[in-house]
Amino acid sequence: MNKEDELRAEHKELQAKLKDQAFFSTKEYPGVAKRIGELEDVLTLFDERKKVEESKNEAEKIIGDADKDLAELAQQELQENNTKLADIDQKLQEKLVVKDANDERDAIIEIRAAAGGDEASLFAGDLYRMYVRYSETHGYKVELLSQSPSETGGFKEVIFAIRGEGSYRHLKFEAGVHRVQRIPVTESSGRIHTSTVTVAVMPEAEETDVEVKDSDLRIDVYRSSGHGGQSVNTTDSAVRITHLPTGIVVSNQDEKSQIKNRAKAMGILRSRLLQMKIDEEQKELSDARKKLIGSGDRSEKIRTYNFPQDRITDHRIGYSRSNLPGALDGNIDDLIEKLLAYEHQLLSNES
Repeated sequence: MNKEDELRAEHKELQAKLKDQAFFSTKEYPGVAKRIGELEDVLTLFDERKKVEESKNEAEKIIGDADKDLAELAQQELQENNTKLADIDQKLQEKLVVKDANDERDAIIEIRAAAGGDEASLFAGDLYRMYVRYSETHGYKVELLSQSPSETGGFKEVIFAIRGEGSYRHLKFEAGVHRVQRIPVTESSGRIHTSTVTVAVMPEAEETDVEVKDSDLRIDVYRSSGHGGQSVNTTDSAVRITHLPTGIVVSNQDEKSQIKNRAKAMGILRSRLLQMKIDEEQKELSDARKKLIGSGDRSEKIRTYNFPQDRITDHRIGYSRSNLPGALDGNIDDLIEKLLAYEHQLLSNES
């Protein structure tokens, strides 16, 4: 059975499920409906290809049998059909490459200052603003979920959601260790410091993606505090959720409402649990794909921002460019597009 026959058989099987009215109220229905839509897009291309192929065959017959004037018209039609076939084949190749099932989800990004003290915190703030500006340019919405500001103006940790079609797909390869080399404002001798910041990028989980039992949670509430530990809220609105089976701890105190803080913390917890599930599945990936994804391990630096040389380098694909201020202002489309192109190449080779 060739690929087209396989997809037509799958489409027929899924359509049969829709004949049962009870199926529409099941958890499985949204995924099946989405898959049917994907299959119909591909099958439409196969149908279109057959029509163009038939037209091409007719043109070839005319060229061989008809008079000169008619043959010239047929030759022109043949060229047009060849162009159409090449375009359809390109679209089919893109559609048939096995894609990340989470690509169309929204993204949850966690940025943490690592090595470098205040300078790392400041750069964590720079990266946060970079992603916010990138999102604004592409029509994505940003929601700040949790923050732990540093006294110097950056962040010890900041967690936020970026919502919009394909936001996870475009930002997933930002995960890993980002290294910055620059002269801190406080450095009087002009010595270059090297600091690191870790970035985690997770697909935002739906409630149905991972099962979280109430019995697996320990939920603590406490009074919110600001810089220096001073109270900023007179009620116990801050929430700390511990997922006992995994030891994952999520805290949130950004909202004045305990209910809102709990909802945000649960959202982050679900996304972390979904990412754990994805990490387990990715153990079977090729070394090249693993390198591209990035583990966030401190020894694994995916990108370097060198201010004295005005150079930004992505070590995974060996790509460098200048205009660091532009990158930090959100102009990172070239980096993202090259990473996605590299992923597509790897997937094509594995298909």
